[in-house]
Amino acid sequence: MPRILLVEDNELNRDSLSRLLMRQGMEVIFAVNGEEGVRVALAEQPDLVLMDIGLPVLDGFDATRTLRERGAAMPIIALTAHALQSDQDKALAAGCNDFETKPVEFQQLMRKIRKLLGLGS
Repeated sequence: MPRILLVEDNELNRDSLSRLLMRQGMEVIFAVNGEEGVRVALAEQPDLVLMDIGLPVLDGFDATRTLRERGAAMPIIALTAHALQSDQDKALAAGCNDFETKPVEFQQLMRKIRKLLGLGS
């Protein structure tokens, strides 16, 4: 069962997305800010991280950079309400493997998760 770290400060988004992921057979662990996300990712070594960009304490860009600087190799998908190409470019430059805009289109997100985890489509 793949373990997904969901780093999301919005409780409603965290709850709804985690329920959908669990229905797909994923184990979901949580962090509510970027600093906690880095700490949990390094300690728990999830198979994949879903990283909100607009996080308190440490934003998703800086949290991703910190993870990469500390040698974390797990795939990271940025989640953000900002849909501009420059936002996507910034997320990829920070070390994210992919990018998904909010509100999340869940089937599209699952295709990306499966691809990054090598689970097929």
